[in-house]
Amino acid sequence: MGRLFVIIATLAMALTCHAQEEAEQVTDTLRTDEVVNDTLRTNEVSIMIDTTKQVKVPRDWSTWKPNPQRALWLALVVPGAGQIYNRKFWKLPIFYGGFLGCIYALSWNNMMYKDYSQAYLDIMDNDPNTASYNKFLHLGVQITDANKSRYQELFRSRKDKYRRWRDMSIFVMIGVYALSVIDAYVDAELSEFDISKDLSLEVRPTVIQNRGGGNPLQAQSVGLSCFLNF
Repeated sequence: MGRLFVIIATLAMALTCHAQEEAEQVTDTLRTDEVVNDTLRTNEVSIMIDTTKQVKVPRDWSTWKPNPQRALWLALVVPGAGQIYNRKFWKLPIFYGGFLGCIYALSWNNMMYKDYSQAYLDIMDNDPNTASYNKFLHLGVQITDANKSRYQELFRSRKDKYRRWRDMSIFVMIGVYALSVIDAYVDAELSEFDISKDLSLEVRPTVIQNRGGGNPLQAQSVGLSCFLNF
């Protein structure tokens, strides 16, 4: 009877140890599953973060179309900015060269106008100390009472001439500025103008209805009609 009790106790202890080992295995399995799930979640979050990043695609300039209103305002604010916005860089030397030429002509004519104006004022007065007109005379030439009236008219005409050229330089510079603005706007507008490659001219015979005329033979006439496809 004692042996049977010992055997039963031994079996109970063995079953208890086996149950504990199975419980520990299940716990380890659950922990492993949790670690795997955490890793998968981390990977999913990483994938989601990576997918939310915006990839910057380079602009295709061959299909880019400028905005006419923006080109107009840029050209009004800064001369040549409309051509830069429209990516027509080859036009910049033309307009900037025009501006520089007008500025040079304006400064030169203004300087000559001031010099001849002062010379004209000096030759018109009777003060011998004011003789700035002598720098315009050729070597050895002097102004006397015999030729004074001729030089007075000469200095007056040159003063008026350089004043007109100075004013003309201002108007030309304004014209170059206006032309740059118009060119920027029109160029941007025509960037969306569809020019078909099918450009052809077709000539067809046609019957032309004549106005009036009671004679049926003169009511119609035969001619040619031209059709332009574009």
